[in-house]
Amino acid sequence: MPRKPRFNLVGVPQHVIQRGNNREPCFFDESDYYRYLSDLKEAASKYDCRIHAYVLMTNHVHLLVTPMAEFAISEMMQSLGRRYVRYINKIYRRTGTLWEGRFKASLIDSENYLLTCMRYIEMNPVRAAMVTHPGDYQWSSYAVNAQGRRSDLIEQHPVYNSLGGTPVQRQEAYRELFMDHIDSNALHEIREALNHELVLGRSYFKEKIETMTKRKIELGRPGRPSVEENIANYHSGYLVY
Repeated sequence: MPRKPRFNLVGVPQHVIQRGNNREPCFFDESDYYRYLSDLKEAASKYDCRIHAYVLMTNHVHLLVTPMAEFAISEMMQSLGRRYVRYINKIYRRTGTLWEGRFKASLIDSENYLLTCMRYIEMNPVRAAMVTHPGDYQWSSYAVNAQGRRSDLIEQHPVYNSLGGTPVQRQEAYRELFMDHIDSNALHEIREALNHELVLGRSYFKEKIETMTKRKIELGRPGRPSVEENIANYHSGYLVY
C-alpha cells in the first residue's frame, strides 16, 4: 500500500507522534532525554519549525509543531531521527532502527483545538499513571507553558499568547485549563486524527484544508474495520494516552 502523502501547509500546526520500534524504549537514561531535546532544538531551528508543546514518554514522543517552510516538519524529524539514533547506537553499542517506521502527524485547527492538543500532550504522563500532576513530570513542556520555566525550545503560539496580557497572566490562565478533564469525545477526535493522519478541527476548517490541498481528509473506507485492522489495533501496545 502506498504511503499517505504528508500535509505540507506552512503556518498550520501539526500534532506529531513518533513511537519506539516494537514498543521498545526510546530513552534509557536521563542523559538521553537531554540529548533528544538538544537535537530537537537544533533541528527545529535549522528547518524553521516552531515547537509549542512536547512530551517525551518512555517509548514514544509527542510534539506540537508549526512549520514555517514547506516540508519543514518532515525535514526536521528526519534530521532529528538520524542524529538521535546514531547517538543511542553509539552510547549503548546497539545497531538497527530505534523508531517504528515514520512519524505520524495530524493538522490542528488552532482556533478551536490548539490549547486542547497542548493539554492532551502534557497530560500524557498523568493518563499513563506515571505522575499525579503534569508539573511532576520533568520531560514535558508543562513547566514552560504553565509555570514560566525558561526554555530555548518552546515558542508560544498566538492562541496561547491570547490567554493574557503578561506571561504571568498567560501561565495562570493556562494552568486553569488543566482543572477540567478533556472530555471523551475530544480525546477520541485527537486520537483518530493522529492515528489516521487526518485533520483535527471543525467542519469549516476541514473543508478549507480539502480545498487547499485537493485531498479528502475523512477516513476513506466506510463500514466496519477488517479483522486484520482490529487485531493490529488491539496488539499495537501504544495506548496514545
